[in-house]
Amino acid sequence: MSTEHPFDRLTPDFILDAVEACGHRCDGRLLALNSYENRVYQVGRDAGEPLIAKFYRPGRWSDAAIDEEHTFIAELVEQGLPAVAPLAEHGHTLHHHEGFRVALFPRRGGRAPDLDHDENLRTMGRYLARMHTVGAARPFVERGAITVAEFGQASIAYVLDGWIPADLRPAYASIAADVLVHIEAAFARAAGVQAIRVHGDCHGGNVLWRDDAPHFVDFDDARMAPAIQDLWMLLSGEPEEQRAQLACVLDGYEEFAEFDYRELALVEALRTLRMLHYSAWLARRWDDPAFPRAFPWFATQQWWERHVLELREQLGALAAPFNSGNYNQ
Repeated sequence: MSTEHPFDRLTPDFILDAVEACGHRCDGRLLALNSYENRVYQVGRDAGEPLIAKFYRPGRWSDAAIDEEHTFIAELVEQGLPAVAPLAEHGHTLHHHEGFRVALFPRRGGRAPDLDHDENLRTMGRYLARMHTVGAARPFVERGAITVAEFGQASIAYVLDGWIPADLRPAYASIAADVLVHIEAAFARAAGVQAIRVHGDCHGGNVLWRDDAPHFVDFDDARMAPAIQDLWMLLSGEPEEQRAQLACVLDGYEEFAEFDYRELALVEALRTLRMLHYSAWLARRWDDPAFPRAFPWFATQQWWERHVLELREQLGALAAPFNSGNYNQ
C-alpha cells in the first residue's frame, strides 16, 4: 500500500507550473510559508511583487465552500475592510491544477498585533464589528457552523478511537463527558443568539498590523458562529485580565454594531470546543508527514496527560460564567 500523501506531489516544479497555469510567469524563487492544514508558498514573478499561492488540502472543502470563503472576503473588501482577498483571473479566484485547488493572493507585509495596549483592542473591536455587520447580511450554506456535535462530540469520539493511551482513556472519557454537559448548558443559556459568518480563527497570527490597523488574513476556518468567536481569541492572561481586555474590545465594537451580551456565556464553551477539536485535528492529520515533524510531542504520554489535566482545569472555567465582569450593557 502506498504511503504517499497528496501534498508530496507539491514539488517546486509542480508549484511553479500551477502558478504559471494561472497566468503568471515565475522567476523560480520559491519560499514555503508556515502552514499545516494547507500548503502556502511565496512565489516570485518575472514582473511585479511575489504572489502567495495557497494549495487547499484535498478533500476538506468543496469548491462551493471555498467560493463562499472568497465571496465573503470580497464583500469585506468592497466595504473598505482590510482583508487580504484572492486574486481573480478571468473572473475566477479558485483554480484547479492536476487535482489541486489553488488560490493566489497578493503578498502583504505587517507585524503581529500588540494586544497589550487598550487602544489596539478597541481598534480590533471596531474592525470586527464592521466585519460582523457584513457577515450578518447572509449566511454560509456550504461551510457549516461551529457546533457542539462537530467540534465536541465528534472530536471526542475520534480521539477515543485508538488515539489516547489506554491508561488515560477512562479519565479522558469521564472529563470529556463532563465538559460536554457544561458546553451544552452554555449553548442552552445562549439560545436565540444569532450565528453569522465569522473569520473563525481570529488570533494574532492571522492578523497583520500595519498603518495602525489590522489586516485580516487566512479565512480558511470561516464558518457560521456567534460573533464572540472572533472576540474571545484576542484575550489572554488571567480571567480578570481577559475581562478587562474584552471590555476594551467591546468599547470599540459597539461604536459600529450592537453586541448581544448573552454571547458571553459562550466564551469558555467555545474555548473548550477549540481544545477538543485541536487534539482531534492533530490525530486526523497524522498521516500527513508534516504533522509528526512539527508536532512530535502529540504522540507522547506526557502530552495526553497534560491534555486531560487542561480539560479538568477548563471544567472549572466552564463552571464560572465569564460574564461576571462589569460591561457597559
